[in-house]
Amino acid sequence: MYKISELAKCVGLSRTAILYYEKQQLLTAKRLSNGYRVYSDKDLQRVRLIQKLLAGGLTIKECKACLDAKINRQLLRDRLTTLKSEIQQKQQAHDLLLAILGDTPQQGWHEELNAIAPDAHLSWLINQGFSEKEALRLKWLSKDMNEHDIYMADFMTVFSGLSRWAPGSDEDTLKALSFIPSEPSTILDIGCGKGYATELLVKNTQAHVVAIDNEQPVLTTLSQRVKQQDFAHRLQTQCISMTELKFDTESIDLIWSEGSAYIMGVENALKQWKPFIAQHGALVFSDLVWKVDTPSRDTFKYWSKAYPDMQNVETRLAQIRTAGYKVTTHFGQSNRAWDNYYSPLQSRVSTLKKDMPNSAALRDIEEEVNICTQYANEFGYHMFILTKLTST
Repeated sequence: MYKISELAKCVGLSRTAILYYEKQQLLTAKRLSNGYRVYSDKDLQRVRLIQKLLAGGLTIKECKACLDAKINRQLLRDRLTTLKSEIQQKQQAHDLLLAILGDTPQQGWHEELNAIAPDAHLSWLINQGFSEKEALRLKWLSKDMNEHDIYMADFMTVFSGLSRWAPGSDEDTLKALSFIPSEPSTILDIGCGKGYATELLVKNTQAHVVAIDNEQPVLTTLSQRVKQQDFAHRLQTQCISMTELKFDTESIDLIWSEGSAYIMGVENALKQWKPFIAQHGALVFSDLVWKVDTPSRDTFKYWSKAYPDMQNVETRLAQIRTAGYKVTTHFGQSNRAWDNYYSPLQSRVSTLKKDMPNSAALRDIEEEVNICTQYANEFGYHMFILTKLTST
């Protein structure tokens, strides 16, 4: 016979645990004349059986059911299903911690978070010590907190040799400009990149143009390129984030944004930029959209990670109207705009492959080039020319 303390010691449990088993009617002690509990060897073995069942993931209630009657196989299958789910969750937690520590790739985790919680994702990256500029680059490009600097160095090596940083053409820019209902006196070009559209806006209007980008080198190059031209005095550059604009309310006649609104999210851009636009002012932006209802598997898989918010034209038009704009017109960018970007980019990748064989950035860029040259009929950039609706 075992006293309660002796039984607890034999099975590696506390006295409290033994008493709890009794309370749940898993165990029944005999009482001596002095009131002390005593247990038999049969009780000892029953406790060990209970421990094995608990180790199998059963609850106390389920253990009792298995001990007092024939095993309920459906109960065990349900418990097995629950355990599999818990194991999967634990594995995901394990993989996440490894990724954050840099022991495994982070790309999949960042892609998933960017798809389901883009704003929270960006805020979290900033809380980890990244500037907003680098957090945006990490979110859209490197997707790896530990290898980000190396990735971006390689990325800039590729793009430093290109004239354009996004699809575009002079013809498309001028076509969009021709639909502006009234001559603007102030234009804000957001995310201007190398500034080829910016130059056209200055040359073909009498407006004062402010070009903003978060890359000072490209702004410097733009300023140098127009320095000796007659319109140089009407161009101002600012190295700031598109999310931190500080302009007076209704002070801009025309906001222009070719291929950059996606960075902060098209719906966010429509909302945040609207207060700066003058009454009856205009907004022109381009965005990557689906051209087909059912894209190929490879295309959908790629863009669901690279740009999860990509929509068709009808969805964007509905979002535009909801945001308080009138659609003046819209059109798909030309094949020339596509070729102006992807043909030089493809050549640049081919040139650098030998010198950068292990570059993750070059590998990602090459994948984009392949998708965008093989499946260009399924998606493309679309120009939207909008007028701000007056407040009622």
